[in-house]
Amino acid sequence: MKKTALLFFLFLLCPCSKPMAESTDTPDTIKARDRMVREQIEARGVSHPQVLDAMRAVPRHEFVPSDLVASAYNDHPLPIGEGQTISQPYIVALMTEVLQLKPSDRVLEIGTGSGYQAAVLSGLAAEVYTMEIKHKLYENSYNILNKIGYKNINCRHGDGYFGWPQAVPFDAIMITAAVDHIPPPLLKQLRDGGRLVLPLGSPFGYQNLVLVTKHGEDVSVKQITGVLFVPMTGHAIEKGRP
Repeated sequence: MKKTALLFFLFLLCPCSKPMAESTDTPDTIKARDRMVREQIEARGVSHPQVLDAMRAVPRHEFVPSDLVASAYNDHPLPIGEGQTISQPYIVALMTEVLQLKPSDRVLEIGTGSGYQAAVLSGLAAEVYTMEIKHKLYENSYNILNKIGYKNINCRHGDGYFGWPQAVPFDAIMITAAVDHIPPPLLKQLRDGGRLVLPLGSPFGYQNLVLVTKHGEDVSVKQITGVLFVPMTGHAIEKGRP
């Protein structure tokens, strides 16, 4: 392998681990997060203490475009470019709580997007592996996570449908884009007893947020609530085309 190609490959697998600057948190943004957690998340029934702590800790305003910082803590998703969004705070908290993470868990996130969900997961798990198919979003989220200084998040550019075979097994997997079926490669990479949360249904309409638990060769599926996510791109969409 040529040296330049090897360096590029290593960059794609590089953990987001070296802090480059401090967060731009202020008393006002801290108050806005406290209000967000109290009014948007706790009020809707999310009660896991560590999830609430993570939602209070992560500076959401760092993960939105500069012209939308004033809306960062509002109760709705926001566009982040490339046809993608940063999810509504409540949905981020709900999906995180549903996974029932333990401090020793290794988590795979499919669809890094802004990097915000990975940052929240990093406060509850030992290691977070996150994949993004859109290169511009991958670069943006990589830079943001490095700037703030998250030390247990590993970033990769690639098609998340196929997961991250080199890092298996995972205790939990989260898909943050809509799919009409459970990707078999991701189920294979989930340990026995592991959990997978995803928006399952039409990628171009409403979906059901479901929790899939692996039991040997079988799975159980629990419906959580109705959601609306942007479609998963790459192999998942290509497979669904006539």
